[in-house]
Amino acid sequence: MIKPKRGIPIQTRIIVSGITILVQIAVFFMMVYNLSSHLLWIYSLVEFISMVLVVYIINSHSNPSFKLPWSTFILVLPIVGVPAYLLWGSGRILPIFRKRMEKSEAHYLKYLPECDDILSRLEYEDIHHSRQAVYLHRESEFPVYGNTYSEYLSPGEVFFPRLLEELEKAREFIFIEMFILAEGEMWNRIYEILKRKAAQGVEVKLIFDDFGSIKRQHKGFIKRLRKNGISVAVFNKIRPSIDLFMNNRDHRKIFIIDGTTAFTGGINIADEYINREDRFGYWMDCGIMLRGDAVLSFTVMFLSMWTFTTRKVLNGSKYIKRISEPHDGFFLPYSDGPLNKRDPAKGIYMQMISSAQRYIYIATPYLIIDNAMIETLVLAAKSGIDVRIVTPKRWDKWYVHPVTQHNYEPLLAAGVKIYEYTPGFIHSKIFVSDDHTATIGTINMDYRSFYTHFECGAWICSSSTVIDIKAHMNSIIEKSEEITLGKWKKRPVLQKLKQLILHIFAPLL
Repeated sequence: MIKPKRGIPIQTRIIVSGITILVQIAVFFMMVYNLSSHLLWIYSLVEFISMVLVVYIINSHSNPSFKLPWSTFILVLPIVGVPAYLLWGSGRILPIFRKRMEKSEAHYLKYLPECDDILSRLEYEDIHHSRQAVYLHRESEFPVYGNTYSEYLSPGEVFFPRLLEELEKAREFIFIEMFILAEGEMWNRIYEILKRKAAQGVEVKLIFDDFGSIKRQHKGFIKRLRKNGISVAVFNKIRPSIDLFMNNRDHRKIFIIDGTTAFTGGINIADEYINREDRFGYWMDCGIMLRGDAVLSFTVMFLSMWTFTTRKVLNGSKYIKRISEPHDGFFLPYSDGPLNKRDPAKGIYMQMISSAQRYIYIATPYLIIDNAMIETLVLAAKSGIDVRIVTPKRWDKWYVHPVTQHNYEPLLAAGVKIYEYTPGFIHSKIFVSDDHTATIGTINMDYRSFYTHFECGAWICSSSTVIDIKAHMNSIIEKSEEITLGKWKKRPVLQKLKQLILHIFAPLL
């Protein structure tokens, strides 16, 4: 086993970028200060601009949950709030990025099959749940498949050896796309296989997000990979500038082997995900393995992101394969991101809640949701649906968990059952309903996953894997503490105050 090279972690770019951004901010305030002789005029102008901007925000067609925090921020701190909103708050993406992604996707989406026959078969077998597939197909542009084998894998200690087993089978190519790629035991085991496979002529391509990974790697990390024949693309590098796209991260987790097997879920490459490192107690996470036709969509997702990041177009026919497995239900892998004008990730969650007939169980590390999602959950619970949500008892971000907890009260009052996972931190992103449908992927129930980050998931219908997911959800609930409305109302006043204040800025977290 190769140990990470000792030395100072790669923090130079973080420090340089941070200092440079602070200098840019300082220069801005110095300009304002140097114009102090006209301070009243400047202040009046900024106040006028802030009021105009707030009027624009209130009358815009954006999500109402974004309007209050941004309006408050702009009116209270106009000199900071106005430029901050213009840079990051309006949801604007430079057309060059949108066009680049559209062009990248166009190269590979054409390889995906039509799915009218499979949709018709799904409608014939299960017309009620076929609505979800129709919606997701139209919004994500990915087809629904049969002829796919699936395997639910949780926790990370179960997922990891299964992943290693499949990586060892690679004969043609391995694609990996990660938010966090951290050096440690988990990466060492994967790296040993990747090096050996690359030496055997297997094509290995790796994408990781710079923001998610930069503090978890040592000096020379990328050079070592490339020296060993591994192609590397770093998504959205941290730069010493304030720009519109820096807030948009690649939060996806995808492994693809030979175009016939794929893994996705909440599990990054870092030791806490397989409980080799204790960060927040026991780390509960999950993933799914697919083999067969549905892998096509994950391959297209990866190729599109590779071309978007590197600007190099690949020969899609070399990687797109259809190798059918015994039919066990229906599958629709999907992706979402800030460069499209749709919200399939949030939409399929709401579709599943609205379509539930008996129950819907949800696991999410964050419950930072808007009024539309709250109302959907409330209506389901008031309609007699058994709605259960599991969140962490131990959290990873002190300023995020109070916002999650702020949403408990209206849900509890409507009859939603809420549990906190007591052994530690639950990072799983699971929806399972009525023993018929489920979705697993990278999508948290928060604003970043719904609107800011690149995400992916797999929708599953009428598969035995759905029953496996439900059984595991029940075991998670058994290890969790139920939060009751009466007990929740008696929480300390300071806790209520913290939740109330942080909730105002929920969309900004």
